[in-house]
Amino acid sequence: MTIPSAIEQSETSTKPSAETSFAERLDRLASVAVNVGLGLAPGQELVMTASTDAIPLARRITEQAYRAGASLVTTFYTDEEATLARFRYAPEESFERAPGWLFNGIAEAFRGGSARLAIAGADPALLANEDPQKVARANVANSKAYRPALEYITRHEINWTIVAAATPAWARRVFPNEPENIAVTKLWDAIFATTRIDVPDPVSNWREHDAQLRRRAALLNERRFATLHFRGPGTDLRVGLADDHLWMGGGTKAHNGLDCIPNMPTEEVFTTPHKDRVEGYVTSTKPLSYQGTLIENIAVRFEGGAITEARATQGETVLRRMIETDAGARRLGEVALVPNSSPIARSGLLFLNTLFDENAASHIALGQAYSTCIRGGDTLDSAQLAAKGANESLIHVDWMIGSGSIDLDGLHVDGTAEPLMRSGEWVG
Repeated sequence: MTIPSAIEQSETSTKPSAETSFAERLDRLASVAVNVGLGLAPGQELVMTASTDAIPLARRITEQAYRAGASLVTTFYTDEEATLARFRYAPEESFERAPGWLFNGIAEAFRGGSARLAIAGADPALLANEDPQKVARANVANSKAYRPALEYITRHEINWTIVAAATPAWARRVFPNEPENIAVTKLWDAIFATTRIDVPDPVSNWREHDAQLRRRAALLNERRFATLHFRGPGTDLRVGLADDHLWMGGGTKAHNGLDCIPNMPTEEVFTTPHKDRVEGYVTSTKPLSYQGTLIENIAVRFEGGAITEARATQGETVLRRMIETDAGARRLGEVALVPNSSPIARSGLLFLNTLFDENAASHIALGQAYSTCIRGGDTLDSAQLAAKGANESLIHVDWMIGSGSIDLDGLHVDGTAEPLMRSGEWVG
């Protein structure tokens, strides 16, 4: 599952289709995001983040939120040119700093019951040519400052969701051989399709899809596997599952009593691995876009739950700095299963955005675990969660390990194996 970072990153001119214009599709996306993804309650405040390139969608979400009864919508905008200016011109001490006052205010808003919505769409390679040491230092400072707010999200104390907007920089990366206007149009089409907007009744479609994911999670909870065993090219990985782990999929009921679907799109069922029970080696099946840097062909080895070897053909320095963020950054906080026939995989696109690419393939996440994926986790403190095997870290970074060449078995406590996926598809 993707979680919104501290502060994430145009309305594009498109010709109306025979059935639905671009403006109508954008309104549909905004409506589904507010009413299904967020599950916003009348009287609730909303904190939203977006880049300046996503203002048209942010405005429509704001309108839909007020129509749904929001008492106040507050949006924080980021600008990629301003971000680059910092890395190119700011003094060295800048990269040890983060706007703690802002993040403390956001945490206070969550404490007071505000909902959270992030609009994704940043340039996947924004910081690819910047000093990796500065990038790493800034990321660590941001993660530390954001931690109080992040805990409201990872513990699902509040209702939250992430949707995406087709920004020009992102579209150019996904469709590098197309003129910018065509690239943006194609990316919007892909977003509308994979977020189930281009159907007669998007809300009903989402409700049924949510129910299917919940049923799959319930079946896995009945089986109570102790370990997952992934096998395929460059991969032989055993992921032990946390004690009293719970599988989740689709929507969830936040502790404030509101139902939400945190990621739109979503095709995964996921749970918490045991931080000390991961063994073997694994190779990524898609590039990882991490804080503006593209990391390709990740290959790591786990021993005793921690990464002991890490390589990448591109972005290896950033990968190494990421796993050195803190003690928990070398360990897993999530494992998620996605069939190779998911709509995102069928699109044939590499979105270069974790919100989409993680829903094209099974994946793992380094870093922070979700307490909601532990039975009774919302009543446990950090030490009790750690005793169950839940990892703790400043980061939570998903990367893809599934494909049509990967087989997966569930292993019971006695070691007997049960096939779960063959060639990337569910068995049964």
